Amino acid sequence: MKKYLAELFGTLVLVFFGCGTAVVCGGFTGGTGAGFLGVLGIAMAFGLSIVAAAYAIGPISGCHVNPAVSLGVLLNGGMSLKDFFGYVIAQVIGAFAGSGLLSLVVSNSTGLSGAGANGFGALSGVGLSMTGALLVEVLLTFVFVMCILGVTSSEKTSHMGGLVIGLTLTLVHLIGIPLTGTSVNPARSLAPAVFTGGEALSQVWVFILAPLVGAVLAALVFKAFYGKKA
Repeated sequence: MKKYLAELFGTLVLVFFGCGTAVVCGGFTGGTGAGFLGVLGIAMAFGLSIVAAAYAIGPISGCHVNPAVSLGVLLNGGMSLKDFFGYVIAQVIGAFAGSGLLSLVVSNSTGLSGAGANGFGALSGVGLSMTGALLVEVLLTFVFVMCILGVTSSEKTSHMGGLVIGLTLTLVHLIGIPLTGTSVNPARSLAPAVFTGGEALSQVWVFILAPLVGAVLAALVFKAFYGKKA
């Protein structure tokens, strides 16, 4: 239960601070942190949230805070099926708790709106198509999960895991924010989409499916390259 509570808390932190920064910065095109300054700020917020969560709850649960990461670890033999489902449930609850807290803040402000939802087409900063969004999210998640499996595969590098994983998440957000808002995390995408509703909710399947596919590919490639558990 401690592991599941840790995952709930870590996902709450990720969603509140990451999506919250997106709301405050006005996303890719507007608000107080408009344009590329907004992209950098949002990317750093997601990355630093992972660094903070990793060193806070990493020793307890490994700090997955992402169903795609948990799927990659499961397929690589790093966790049981029971723990996988427990982690995913906790992560989804944590994401909704983070979005709920963010919604409470937004509702008490006269200058904020939105929940940091992902999107393509009209909801993409550059008008990326659905096919483009699928490809981008698969690729970004593949890179992200490969990094996690790699850095945690050896005691020589695992102590640097929080920093390396946080920086990698920052990296994928730098290119992903203008394209899709960057998901690479089904729980992070589902909760804001539900709170946003409308077109964001109708598109959320892309940001659930693509990260899971990316995680599966990462686990298969990692096994082929290294042939050992992370």
